Amino acid sequence: MIRVGIMGATGYTAIEAIRILLRHPHVELMAATSRQAGGTALGDLHPQFNGRTNLMVEDLTPQETAERCDLVLCCLPHAASAPIVTELLAHGARVIDLSADYRLSARELYEHWYGVSHPDPGRIGSVPYGLPELFHDQIAGAKLVANPGCYPTSAILPLAPLIKHQLIETDMIIVDAKSGVSGAGRSPKLTNLYSEVNESVAAYSVGAHRHQPEIVDVLERFTHHKPHIVFTPHLIPMDRGILSTIYVRPTDGASANQIRECLATFYSDQPFVRVVPHLPATKHVIHTNYCDIAVRESDGWIVLLSAIDNLVKGASGAAVQCMNIMNGWDQTTALFD
Repeated sequence: MIRVGIMGATGYTAIEAIRILLRHPHVELMAATSRQAGGTALGDLHPQFNGRTNLMVEDLTPQETAERCDLVLCCLPHAASAPIVTELLAHGARVIDLSADYRLSARELYEHWYGVSHPDPGRIGSVPYGLPELFHDQIAGAKLVANPGCYPTSAILPLAPLIKHQLIETDMIIVDAKSGVSGAGRSPKLTNLYSEVNESVAAYSVGAHRHQPEIVDVLERFTHHKPHIVFTPHLIPMDRGILSTIYVRPTDGASANQIRECLATFYSDQPFVRVVPHLPATKHVIHTNYCDIAVRESDGWIVLLSAIDNLVKGASGAAVQCMNIMNGWDQTTALFD
């Protein structure tokens, strides 16, 4: 049994993490922190947890949290997270950081895309990326893991094996991705109001979304080939889920069947990646830690389709999967209903 805490307990990723942790057989939830909601019962802040826990939300310092917890899920915004993470580590807690602060491999890349100086530049490039299907061994021995972004998870999982085995061209990859509104977080924003989102589909951050460099950086880290990717995200009027449609050119002689077989073989021992014969849909993966991938051919192009729940496989489910690996437990623990 280990003691686990959540820093930043008010957001959607925190809610999803708490939901999973409360049913985890090897975990005791010992802390939930928030500056704004300190002093509130967790069941009052999030009524779905009424009767399931008596935990109070507290405004704890990182040291106080580390003294109470063996491992902490840090659900704070980028740039605000890294200073907290450094203190948690200094006081002996292991950390899974759900912000973007440790995902990229170079300080310059982070500072260019996020527009701030990195609060903990010494660790950049040395923190395991928390995608167990690709980086299991690095995660297993880590004290700090960088949890992936949701869009990157949906794009990296179908692309990584194919680039590694040189079955697709890397000079032009198009990722067309659509996400539910929860991907934008829980803070009120004009663009996320019901009357703005309902009955509409819209692209956003075209050519400027911060997950684009993350996709490229992680694929290069894993495959040693730097792909050129055009990434366009869209907002869909639904609560949760991501569907990514990815257009690639096969290398000479590579067929759709070979590409499908490569994915099926590569992920054959991975419990949460399903290479499926049908066209994936978000409703097939909602509230699960699965990533469903399908392959189709269209006029010389290969179309990869990938569906995940942005709050589970795209965030908190991945974090618990990493936590399981860090502790030597079966990686599926608490991730199947």
